[in-house]
Amino acid sequence: ILELKNDNLMDLVSFVFQETFTLHDSIYENIAIGNKEATPQQVEAAAKAAQIHDFIMSLPNGYKTKLGEDGVKLSGGEKQRICIARAILKDSPIIIFDEATSFADMENEHKIQLALSCLLKGKTTIMIAHRLSTVVNADRIYVLKEGRLAESGSFAELSGQADSLFGTMWRDYQQSVQWKVAKEA
Repeated sequence: ILELKNDNLMDLVSFVFQETFTLHDSIYENIAIGNKEATPQQVEAAAKAAQIHDFIMSLPNGYKTKLGEDGVKLSGGEKQRICIARAILKDSPIIIFDEATSFADMENEHKIQLALSCLLKGKTTIMIAHRLSTVVNADRIYVLKEGRLAESGSFAELSGQADSLFGTMWRDYQQSVQWKVAKEA
């Protein structure tokens, strides 16, 4: 990284942050900023892959709908899927996710997971996550505790260890999900 110029580095990396940013512009422009030379068909294909196309088409002005103060307000999960569409369109070989599902409800989280499966194929991905369901399919998981590496391994390795930090967190997570589902039923 130190040998790369900032412009080259930015061309190689796409970011999807916890705090999304959208322009006070159309949904189309918010996605197309990932690749200014993209065609409308490519923008729509990226939105479909990001699981946001149907929502966009439900809006009165579709892709021309303005976002922000003078336009429509999006939920956290909808903003995340717009940003994922932007990253899909950019098609960088390296993707960094910083808590990309943290503001999503369960329905949006599922749609984000589907979108990520399209985005991450053949990419180097660094995913920072507190929601453990986000990292289930990771090749390698690194667990930090108090700023230090506590353990690492695959999901199967870590979740199968009774005494591992990740295994304990995974079991707690599963119990909380079961509790929420039972409470909603």
